[in-house]
Amino acid sequence: MRVLLTTYGSRGDVEPMVGLAVQLRALGAEVRMCAPPDFAELLDGFGVPLVPVGRPVRAMTKGVVTGTTPMPAKTLPQRAAELVDSAYDALAPAAEGCDVLVATGLLPFAAAGRAVAEKLGIPYVFVSYFPSYLPSPHHPPLEWPGRPLPPDVTDNRVLWDLNAEHLNDLFGDAVNTHRASIGLPPVDNVRDHVLTDRPLLAADPLLGPWPGPADLGVVQTGAWIRPDERPLPADLVAFLDAGAPPVYVGFGSIPLRDAEDVSRAAIEAVRAQGRRVLVGRGWADLTLIDDQDDCFAVGEVNQQKLFGRVAAVVHHGGAGTTTTAARAGAPQLVVDQLADQPYWAGRVAELGIGAAHDGPTPTFESLSAALKTALAPETRARATAAADKVRTDGATVAAKLLIDEFSR
Repeated sequence: MRVLLTTYGSRGDVEPMVGLAVQLRALGAEVRMCAPPDFAELLDGFGVPLVPVGRPVRAMTKGVVTGTTPMPAKTLPQRAAELVDSAYDALAPAAEGCDVLVATGLLPFAAAGRAVAEKLGIPYVFVSYFPSYLPSPHHPPLEWPGRPLPPDVTDNRVLWDLNAEHLNDLFGDAVNTHRASIGLPPVDNVRDHVLTDRPLLAADPLLGPWPGPADLGVVQTGAWIRPDERPLPADLVAFLDAGAPPVYVGFGSIPLRDAEDVSRAAIEAVRAQGRRVLVGRGWADLTLIDDQDDCFAVGEVNQQKLFGRVAAVVHHGGAGTTTTAARAGAPQLVVDQLADQPYWAGRVAELGIGAAHDGPTPTFESLSAALKTALAPETRARATAAADKVRTDGATVAAKLLIDEFSR
């Protein structure tokens, strides 16, 4: 069996697909992946062939966030049309000889994946990493740029109908123009066409439950976790061994405009709680603010091993980081920035395994207040108890499902 995995986004979009790829290969499947060129080294480490798609994501997003690379003077529908065309051109040859195409990421990108699958006559499967990307009467949709949800409407079904209209307005012409160019019929509802009526939900049932009843036949597999056996660097181990567990501060693959100010606010707030600080540089380029020995900075490390040795994790609220911290029993402070991150911040707060920061811009005062909740003994106790309930077999479940359903 041959499987093509496709995504276009940050590391949080790619890592789960790597977890699935490892499990598919363990069951005898051949796997290749279409993803941004940023992740060639990661995929090469697992022997997964990469078909690069689009421009490097890190440089592009960092440039836009910091203002050094302004957004192109094009409308979102125009950029969507370019993405559909370029994605199709990359995915079509990569999908030759495959038995199923699994897609996630930006809607126009996934739409190109579905078009490829249709042209080749192979099954297409969409996967979401968080529940609120999928239509449900139990939660509202995400807001899209320039398309705010009306504050006076509280019926989620009405809001999802508006969401479908918004996405048709933004992406319908791009998707249908491309479909016509390759001989495929138009679609009336781009969102539902891309998501399908039986998507996979690669989220942990405790952290991101799918509430029922719902209209979609969602299959929740559990989170897809990339196996990571890398040892921690010797200098990091020495820092961890030299004192009490530190508070980890990192924003993963989310760039920040004012990284120096955020670094200072975070370090000073953690120190004010009497704790040592471990700074994860990440795509935000967080930095140390002095040479005191209570603070240490790291780059790319094995968070699965690291988070079991920290007092708390201050992070952006990506699905992967949230799940990794929860598995480790580490209390969390989520400073959400965009997309699914407010959802995960809310879940951390609801479960009592950490705190949700008020807004995307952390200050010394706001972080200090939220850290008191995250570092409270009762929060640690709830996080420890929750760790035993977080599933670790999501990628295995999904791999078996795909092979059982689509193997010739």
